[in-house]
Amino acid sequence: MAFPSSPVSKVPVEDIPCSSSPLTSPEHEIPDGGLEAWCAVLGSFLAQFCGFGYASAFGVYQEYYLRDYLSHESSSAISWIGGLSAFLVTAIGPICGPLHDRGYFYLVFVGGAFLQSLSLFMLSLAQPGSYYQVFLTQGIGSGVAQGLMYVPSYAVLSQHFCKRRALVMSIVASGASLGGVVHTIMLNKLINGPIGFAMGVRISAGLVTGLLFISCLLIRTRYETRHDAPPINTWKAATNCVTEMPSLLMITALTFQTAYLYPFFYFQLDSVQHNLGSLFSFYALVIVNTASFCGRFSAGIIAHFIGVVDLTILSTVACAVLLGGMIWLSSMESFIVIGILYGLLSGMNIAMMAPFMALVATDQSELGVRMGISFAITGFGCLVGSPISGALLTQQYIWWAPALFCAIIAFVGGILFIVLRIKVTLPLETRRQSLPES
Repeated sequence: MAFPSSPVSKVPVEDIPCSSSPLTSPEHEIPDGGLEAWCAVLGSFLAQFCGFGYASAFGVYQEYYLRDYLSHESSSAISWIGGLSAFLVTAIGPICGPLHDRGYFYLVFVGGAFLQSLSLFMLSLAQPGSYYQVFLTQGIGSGVAQGLMYVPSYAVLSQHFCKRRALVMSIVASGASLGGVVHTIMLNKLINGPIGFAMGVRISAGLVTGLLFISCLLIRTRYETRHDAPPINTWKAATNCVTEMPSLLMITALTFQTAYLYPFFYFQLDSVQHNLGSLFSFYALVIVNTASFCGRFSAGIIAHFIGVVDLTILSTVACAVLLGGMIWLSSMESFIVIGILYGLLSGMNIAMMAPFMALVATDQSELGVRMGISFAITGFGCLVGSPISGALLTQQYIWWAPALFCAIIAFVGGILFIVLRIKVTLPLETRRQSLPES
């Protein structure tokens, strides 16, 4: 396996390599700011708010389906709905990435926004007990829609920012957590209130539709579609992505994704089963998402001082410890402490995914393809993680089994990140420091 020519380093995030896209011409320079650039950040933030942010509130649906709407289904079967949706968010990446690199941002992004709105309105028409209707609309339809927006909303930022890329990507990533907070509160009040499931989902779909319309108006690409642009060798980019040592270890280490969604899917149900009261249970998931918002928003600032790699290692190992600590959840205080700490640290971890991928990419013209492939591979963890946790939980609610499983998986991811740090980063840093200063 070949080592890349540019090091994965501990130096500040400004050292993430910047190069022109194949769609650029020599007169194009990355501005690193300006009205158009920050409008793109806000638009991407809203896309994450309405996309993965909505998926982050699936714990509300999980508890409601299990208790009422799909009460004849097991927790594992219901988790497949949220798990498939989360998987498709990243699995569509290998399609969206190359299309973005070729300049078809609007076709992909606007199509995803329209499909997300349509899927949520169709979900409101699903009948009680009809698993396949919920699975098709929320699991497949909404998942594909979020996937069409996910990679482009990150990749387009590389057209506007270079030195501030990790900062703006962490800001955009925080949109998913803020969305998780707002959608969780809104859905709990609507679905579990007098309005009911159908009208409650329609109201939330209306909010999502309006915000995505604003998002589509705000984001502007800097490069026109170029049919004569040099073609990107997708197969070569894919091969490099899974054979170069840093990229391979990075993708493997992101098995953390298998464990990541467990609290977001089961935290509310866990508090309900521990008889902590309906009011606190409704806000248990809000605690996690609020802390996750703070973690994602602050990740870019913290990474400036300790580096993308080290922040990823620290957050992954800490999350593994906290997932293991969920075995002993019983009191309101324990839920609050674990919820805040896990939300904060997992938010930092997720916010570093896109900058990490940009950091290890040896050819920035392949960034869209590499991000798409990397997200798709790591998305398998989202697909199988929550259903496995549901199967381990069983109908007897054996809470220690899924918590221990997720803790072990996250710890393995942390170990692989440490291997990446030792085998790749440290030797290159030592070699660079040994060079005489010019």
